[in-house]
Amino acid sequence: MKFRLLFGILLLAHALLLPHLSERLKQRSVEVKLGYIPHPQILKVSVADHSLPVAEAAVMKVLFYFGTLVEKFQENIVIRPEYLNMYRTLETAILLDPYNMDGYYFAQAAFTWEVGRVKEVNRLLEIGVENRQWDYWLPFYIGFNRAYFLKDFAGAAPYMKLAAERSGDPLFAKLAARYFYESKQTDLGLLFLDTIIAQTKDKAIKATYEMRRAALLMVTALEKGVAAYRSARGSNPERIEDLVTEGLIPEVPVDPYGGNFYLDSDGRVRTTSKLAEQPK
Repeated sequence: MKFRLLFGILLLAHALLLPHLSERLKQRSVEVKLGYIPHPQILKVSVADHSLPVAEAAVMKVLFYFGTLVEKFQENIVIRPEYLNMYRTLETAILLDPYNMDGYYFAQAAFTWEVGRVKEVNRLLEIGVENRQWDYWLPFYIGFNRAYFLKDFAGAAPYMKLAAERSGDPLFAKLAARYFYESKQTDLGLLFLDTIIAQTKDKAIKATYEMRRAALLMVTALEKGVAAYRSARGSNPERIEDLVTEGLIPEVPVDPYGGNFYLDSDGRVRTTSKLAEQPK
């Protein structure tokens, strides 16, 4: 009898409190709902053979959380995202399953443009490059991030080269050659293009590579002329035409991309085309 009475009281209390608790949960900040995830090393041990579904669930958790924030924003409710927690959750998911592409895609989209955490994103992408060895998008992302956000052309070029080798896409090859040039590694750009040209069978694509190679050969000749001028006079030439006057080159070459070669304030060989085809 006492047990039934106690059970009835508990049941009544539950019925009275449930609406209040439900309302509190609805009003709770969305930020809290993402929750936390254990350290990946601890999680690896605890999940054992279930790392793939756990990793997938972690990524989906972040995607759902972020989607909820977007929905709230559309309702004019601005909630500050837990970017650090989101990043750690994605990092854990990627370490559990480095083959899951969704984590890399989201990290690239959410943490570079929106948050500016480019170096952190590149660290995650490096894991993917090492494991997803058929995937050309991941090295492309790293190359793009280094060139566009960090202005690190020397660091970008090898990744664009890798993206070109994995994909066979001429765009990546062009970007790689351009970044080698921008990072004062024109010779590496030429070596890379020689390799790509030898492997390319499509005549149209090969022609684009050969045009870029021709432009880089011109840059190399001009760079050698500038170096010789600097060695003889102890300073950089003021104009690229000075190389002709000094007899270091027979004439200023014609940029195959339709631009004009010139020297910048640091004495570097530049072209107004920026090694990109100009509209006719």
